[in-house]
Amino acid sequence: MFPFSQVTHDIKIEVSPSFISEQSDPQRSLYFFSYKIKITNEGSKRVQLLRRRWVIVDGEGRAEEVEGAGVVGLQPKVDAGQAFEYSSFCPLNTPTGSMRGQYLFVDLEGREFWVSVPEFILSEPSFFH
Repeated sequence: MFPFSQVTHDIKIEVSPSFISEQSDPQRSLYFFSYKIKITNEGSKRVQLLRRRWVIVDGEGRAEEVEGAGVVGLQPKVDAGQAFEYSSFCPLNTPTGSMRGQYLFVDLEGREFWVSVPEFILSEPSFFH
């Protein structure tokens, strides 16, 4: 279900992207993708996600960086052994692209650390056929 996965500092990030055909318009070079992210705390202490940093690359190699507080308007706390899931979306002007990023977390002692989000592929299904 989550084909892209990576663990950093006992935080497992899993990603499942998909193409949204009903919102896309290839005639206007508009391709919408959604992605589901599952954040699992495999450590022994509660952590809180503070910030996100994304690098979005379209099919022609143009990169855009996006940074901001939290995810989907939240700064979730994830207890040890628990998970937090959310969904978001990304528009591109090419039928393929990729995303990768980082989340900034803080632990109970106030230590901040970055966790990697694995690079994942965005692809309109018929593009490779």
